[in-house]
Amino acid sequence: MAYFARKIGLLLFALFVAVTLNFFIPRMMPGDPAQDLMDKMQGIPLESLEAIKAAFGVDSTDPLLLQYGKYLLNLIKGDLGISISRFPTPVGRVLQVAVPWTVGLMGTATIISFFLGTIIGIGVAWKRNTKLASFTVGLFIFVRSFPYFWLGLLLIYFLAFRIPIFPLGNAYTPQLERGTLEFFLSVVKHAILPALTIVISSMGAWILTMRNNMINVLAEDYITVAEAKGLPLRRIKTLYAAKNAILPSITGFAMSLGFVVGGGLLTEMVFSYPGVGLMLYQAVQSKDYPLMQAIFLFISVAVLVANFIADIAVLILDPRVRDGGK
Repeated sequence: MAYFARKIGLLLFALFVAVTLNFFIPRMMPGDPAQDLMDKMQGIPLESLEAIKAAFGVDSTDPLLLQYGKYLLNLIKGDLGISISRFPTPVGRVLQVAVPWTVGLMGTATIISFFLGTIIGIGVAWKRNTKLASFTVGLFIFVRSFPYFWLGLLLIYFLAFRIPIFPLGNAYTPQLERGTLEFFLSVVKHAILPALTIVISSMGAWILTMRNNMINVLAEDYITVAEAKGLPLRRIKTLYAAKNAILPSITGFAMSLGFVVGGGLLTEMVFSYPGVGLMLYQAVQSKDYPLMQAIFLFISVAVLVANFIADIAVLILDPRVRDGGK
């Protein structure tokens, strides 16, 4: 219980720090988002500038601490402000459009990559002296060096342009009616290439991590004792070696799931996928500070919560944590 309470306290403190930094850092950046909007929209009277600043939460007439208090109050209410590039649409509504696409694509691809990489990593560690294991590790070390965007462009060229099996980009066919089977199949077909890009590029890291962890565990004395007792090799491989070797990977997997909400920036740009990554790129281009601020906060919260869940998972799987390391 003390471990759980300590983790809750650290989570709340980290959330407070993330929220505070997320408020002050954008206000230290050069430029005035309200003035930029005024410059883009002709015909707006100058006296409307202060009203627009108030709407964006950057009212120059209020002290900074008062703005911070209003920001915290708005966060509690779920108010993330008004998007500049999509004025006057609220930021929360803008995120509601992009987040499901990113979570669906990046989340699924990350989970597939983790499970495939972990299974292959266990296999190559268990058969580490074979030529197949050496070839597999070398192949994925080579593939891991490919940049996401380069691999995406390669897949687009061969599987969408030269051989038109998959669409060139976007998330679905615009002409189809949402909610129909054809629309669902279109979404799946459009997601295959970007998901394949993410899986191929990231699977090598999981394979290498699991392989190294597994080799270290296989050198432990309790593995030798289990083999000397004549336990089945499958049981030693799964319950003794793999179960302990996977513990360090859980934290990395949780962090990866946390960063899922940030989207694969380059991947979504290459495939014109309407997720959070592409939205963040567009927000930076248009100096949409409220939207950038909301996306950064969303990513921070997701990573912190994912790490907290990983700590709880390790607490359940590792008795040493429950016993205080005794």
